[in-house]
Amino acid sequence: MTAFSLSPVPATAFPFTALVGHEALQRALLLAAIDPGMGGVLISGPRGTAKSTSARALAALLPDAPFVTLPLAASLEQLVGTLNIEDVLRDGQVRLAPGLVARAHGGVLYVDEVNLLPDALVDSLLDVAASGVNTVERDGVSHQHAARFVLVGTMNPEEGELRPQLLDRFGLSVALHNPADAAQRQAIVRARLAFDADPAAVVARHAPAQAGLAAAVARARAALAALEWTDAVVQHAAHLALAAGVDGIRADLVMLRAARALAALEQADSVGLAHVDAVAELALAHRRTENAAGSVPPSGATQPPPPPSSSKPSPANGQGLASSQSAPEGDWGALPPEPQPMARLRSTGAWPPKKA
Repeated sequence: MTAFSLSPVPATAFPFTALVGHEALQRALLLAAIDPGMGGVLISGPRGTAKSTSARALAALLPDAPFVTLPLAASLEQLVGTLNIEDVLRDGQVRLAPGLVARAHGGVLYVDEVNLLPDALVDSLLDVAASGVNTVERDGVSHQHAARFVLVGTMNPEEGELRPQLLDRFGLSVALHNPADAAQRQAIVRARLAFDADPAAVVARHAPAQAGLAAAVARARAALAALEWTDAVVQHAAHLALAAGVDGIRADLVMLRAARALAALEQADSVGLAHVDAVAELALAHRRTENAAGSVPPSGATQPPPPPSSSKPSPANGQGLASSQSAPEGDWGALPPEPQPMARLRSTGAWPPKKA
């Protein structure tokens, strides 16, 4: 009888250039790979829209790039690492037990269902992604190390949203939808079936395009620092951010950095207005508020009249005062409950405007 030794077969990533119908997502991922300091990419969409496939495809595109997945059950120490204090006390040497951010250095850190992670974990993760430096502290001892990676977070809006404070800290965002065009669905299905049937053949067929795109990303990274913005470009980004009603100036900064990354990818000599327009929605979609242009009447316009007050007659003989005084202790000033109509809401998968 022959003995067989079983070992896991390494999975082959779907080629980045073989993705179908995800042009905006591909652009966002490439820009984040060129300038990871933008804060990564947040991908929102229903199940089965190639969110994780796209993230793995980006890692396969970058040379020698690790692909690290952050599990939902991870602790803060598993994420950022920890210090061995016993070694410090014994021989004065700081020994770091590296976390996931250290392992992801130079590659892609993928967070599936980022909206289900604890806020403290997401906050620390976004800090490291934006700065490129991880700081580990324990019992008064501190240690820093480089942690520069492309952060890719995914979420299904049907399972809950991120707090606006965390949502704003992601650099770029893309909202995916189920393909509604029959021809596009067929193209996606054919590409996937071909890959499942013979992954090596699909990878080989896209190898020249993959190599060319990887070289373009490396070239853009090298040219990034030499590109500058004119006053007109900065002013244009500011106008777009104001029209979107965003909070703070992070949207302006991300827009300019993304525009610079796009100009570097296209081998342009400078950052132009067209580059800002091309990346604006990626930077503004998840930051747009209800005060965006179009939802607020222009200055000097007639404001709509206030809603009519309740048609109920005013309580007489002190009945209203007696009603408020009979409220339970601790509810001082509370109004009596009133029935309100309810309507079922259905998520569209797009980014809803944030409350102002």
